[in-house]
Amino acid sequence: MEKYITEITPLSDKDCFYLVDRYKDSFDFPIHRHDEFELNFVANCAGARRIVGDSVEELGQYDLALIGHGIEHAWEQHKCTDRPIREITIQFSSKLFGEVFLSKNPLSSIRQMLENSAKGIAFPMSSIMRVYSRLVALPSITDNFYRVIELLTILHELASANDYHTLSSGAFANSDISSESRRIQKIQKHINANFREEIRLEQLASIAGMSPTAFSRFFKLRTGRSLSDYIIDVRLGHAVRSLVDTSKSIAEICYDCGFNNISHFNRIFKKKKNCTPKAFREMYKRHKLLV
Repeated sequence: MEKYITEITPLSDKDCFYLVDRYKDSFDFPIHRHDEFELNFVANCAGARRIVGDSVEELGQYDLALIGHGIEHAWEQHKCTDRPIREITIQFSSKLFGEVFLSKNPLSSIRQMLENSAKGIAFPMSSIMRVYSRLVALPSITDNFYRVIELLTILHELASANDYHTLSSGAFANSDISSESRRIQKIQKHINANFREEIRLEQLASIAGMSPTAFSRFFKLRTGRSLSDYIIDVRLGHAVRSLVDTSKSIAEICYDCGFNNISHFNRIFKKKKNCTPKAFREMYKRHKLLV
């Protein structure tokens, strides 16, 4: 099976975090993964693309993303023509703050944000502007203690705003189910275990102990998505993982992931991902390094 490069970050056991502030002419680092969290800020990136798991988004003038839990990611030149591109990258270990520290109430929003970063997180312009002055000043802080305090403050400001959005699908990222509702957790586990098969509303409603109509309303209220959209997203997440990690044909992947019609699969894929399955696979292959 083909894999993507695993970056060995410069962090040592004695370091709190690694920071690099660079100006460059292009994005040329391939899709990669690493165990450390990464907060990445980019300016002059209009037209570039950010790839995180099975998420591909075209960027505006600024971008700020938080990547965690080893999910694949890269920034691609695409249509970006601005020069120079400024990039501030901060990488820190999952052990930096510690479970006991993050379990305290004042840190709850940061803890939740770091958990959500398993899918990758993108921040809106309002949050970028909220921390912009702190981000660009961070490289000039020479005292390492105050650097750590400033990083914690930046994470607090981003987490407190709570207006970020996750990027990759949970199925692609293999992220844990995090719903607080036991009923929803039970349904999500059933869907994740049976996405290759036909899944009927009546069956799921019975598992939840509700009528189909009541269950549909309940599911959308708790997840923000209709049941059919959720099932499609789970199937697409597994399909994209197969596209980038295996050499199976697109038709094989279609049927393996619970879609029973190749035309329908292609249509849904293009609607959700803004490209065909073939184009998505080729985009990943352009960045691939064997290890």
